[in-house]
Amino acid sequence: MQTDSTSLKLPIENPEAEDFLPLNGTDHVEFYVGNAKQSAHFFKTAFGFQDYAYAGLETGAKDRTSYVLKQDKIILVLTSPLTADSPINAHIVQHGDGVKNVAIWVDDATKSWETTTARGAESAFAPYTLQDAHGEVTLSGIKAYGDTVHVFVERHGYQGVFMPGYIALDTGYHLAPTGLKFIDHMVGNVGWNEMDTWVNYYKHIMGFAQLVSFDDKDISTEYTALMSKVMTNGNGRIKFPINEPAEGRKKSQIEEYIDFYNGPGIQHLALATDDIIYTVTELRSRGVQFLEVPKSYYDDVLDRVGKIDEDLSPLSKLGILIDRDEEGYLLQLFTKPLMDRPTVFFEIIQRKGAKSFGKGNFKALFEAIEREQERRGTL
Repeated sequence: MQTDSTSLKLPIENPEAEDFLPLNGTDHVEFYVGNAKQSAHFFKTAFGFQDYAYAGLETGAKDRTSYVLKQDKIILVLTSPLTADSPINAHIVQHGDGVKNVAIWVDDATKSWETTTARGAESAFAPYTLQDAHGEVTLSGIKAYGDTVHVFVERHGYQGVFMPGYIALDTGYHLAPTGLKFIDHMVGNVGWNEMDTWVNYYKHIMGFAQLVSFDDKDISTEYTALMSKVMTNGNGRIKFPINEPAEGRKKSQIEEYIDFYNGPGIQHLALATDDIIYTVTELRSRGVQFLEVPKSYYDDVLDRVGKIDEDLSPLSKLGILIDRDEEGYLLQLFTKPLMDRPTVFFEIIQRKGAKSFGKGNFKALFEAIEREQERRGTL
């Protein structure tokens, strides 16, 4: 189980949020994928995740196989179906590989479910408890946008690996970690005019407050635009930006995502590091592909953001973007899509005091995305 790192001056507390639903942090993120074994190898090789736990035929699971990977406080669960008629299989046919469950660590999964469903959330599944010799874990779930589910995980004193039904995983293949620490935020894409619906969902169902918003004047290029609002819980450990398309001359990245994902879903996970130069150097050496901004971006970036601790040369060489707000600055970089469908990607982020999301980089970033869309013929 995990909480966000405090070494990078996080989390960002939001006093406007109503904390009737105490949330301790991100517990894990579960992807439904076509081949969990191969996906696990990819995330271990490319991103430095480590073996953690496994469930499958050998553990008594008859309908699915799950590989659980861990790096510092980030836990990914990669799940594949074992039967043709599995709902997991139907999810993959419709969406491709993507995030199904965003699991949140809570003190009381039953109360969390009762509170949110009483406030209007649609239940994904009622509370139930898993037990083994190491203790018990209680789970419950509510539906979010598209087919995404928020799972509440209660782990009081559980001493086993991950949760009952899983065994320790050790494939003997252990590449070094790449310095990824925790999930900074998770971004969801929703359809036309749906952003405020889901902003209100997080506000009224889960007690979140709006941290910041961006409109089509903030996030636009010559061709495309989108709008975004960032929702956060009171202690700042959970941050969910919500994106929707905005009118533009050509198809935006949000429209492209929704077309290929066949509906709303998680667009990207932002993974925090405290040394982005090391992390991105490692990731590039392992074949991870990133969006590229023109080298001219660096000609005047320090005029815009001011003094930073890092030398500009390695940042320019690696393509790392820089932005500043009233609290400090941040460094960030975005991978290309991790799947064949142009849907899910990762953001690598290092915060040096900044609490924002890189507004000053939006134009350069989205022009880079448009260049990729043009190559794919989807712009």
